[in-house]
Parts: sequence; C-alpha cells; structure tokens
Amino acid sequence: MASRIPQVFDRLDLIEWQLCQRMAGLSIHRPWLSTLKIASKLGDWPLWVAVIAAQPALHGRDLGLRLMIEYSLTALVAIAVYKLVKTRLCRERPFITFDGCILCNEPARDRYSFPSGHTMHAVMFCVLVAAHTPGLLVWLVPIVVLIAISRVGLGLHYITDVAAGAALGYGFAVLSLHMSSTPLPVQTLATTVAG
Repeated sequence: MASRIPQVFDRLDLIEWQLCQRMAGLSIHRPWLSTLKIASKLGDWPLWVAVIAAQPALHGRDLGLRLMIEYSLTALVAIAVYKLVKTRLCRERPFITFDGCILCNEPARDRYSFPSGHTMHAVMFCVLVAAHTPGLLVWLVPIVVLIAISRVGLGLHYITDVAAGAALGYGFAVLSLHMSSTPLPVQTLATTVAG
C-alpha cells in the first residue's frame, strides 16, 4: 500500500498542477499577494492563539478555561498526527515538483505539502468556534477561506493538500466536540431553528 501512495500523488500532481499554476499566477497582483501573505501569516498561529486565549472573556472563567484546555489539547493532537502523516507521505510542494512553472511567494517550512496544516487548523478552529461561539463565524469564515486559498495561491500546496487538511481539521474538531459531549454546530443550528 505504501508504495502506491507516491504513484497516487504523481497522478494528482499532473492533474492539479495547471490549476495551481493559475492560482499562484494571480499573485502577480500586489494587493492580492499581500492579502494572501497576511492570511497565511494569520494561519501560522497568531489567530488560533488569540481564539484560545479569548475563551474566558467570551464564556466566563469556568467554561472559558475548560474550552481553552479543550482547544489546546485538540490542536496538540492535530499537530502530532499532521506531522506524522506529512513525514510519512512526503508529497513534494508544487513549486518544487514544477520548478519554474509554479511561483513560490512565501518561504516554505519544509519540502512536503500533504496535508495543509494551515487549512487543518483553520477548519478545526472554525468548527470549534461554530459550536461554542457561532456569532464569531461572520468574521472567522472569510479568514478561514482566505487561509485555504492562500496555501495554493502562494504556490505552497496543491488543492488536494488543502482539501485533506480541511477534512482532517473537521475530523479533529468533531472528535473533540464528541469527546466533550458538545453538540455539533449543525445540531445546535437545527435546535435553534426548530425551537
């Protein structure tokens, strides 16, 4: 099975590279490039630390501290699994595989792109926030979308890297909510609409 994974990535690379090239090519427009870089920097860690640190102010001391611990533990588990997957699957970044064809507009931390850790964290925290503080989604969802777009637009990831990161982030958030017996955001919304 492990020997088939590089073949799958090779096929996906050939399918995705032109769309990645087009998305990265849009970064020749300075305002768009600046937007992507800011989104990428926010997705590094500052936004998620702020979300974690804001929980006591948003929910009171007791619930806020519990949510700080829950969000932090979820993020740590996600990072550990993400690092394990990334170092085992070893998919080269698009700007490396298609050197000269896809622009890299942001320094990469390492050689490998699968999955997107920025997108994983963005989606994970978005789902957690949706469950506990849905009023914040108005500003958080556009940032999450920009973070995901920035990963391809800066030449750092393929679209499937971003999709896999989003799926992992969603899964970690749902698992965290399930373990803490918090209703999923869809359940909360359905109860609010029905009630």
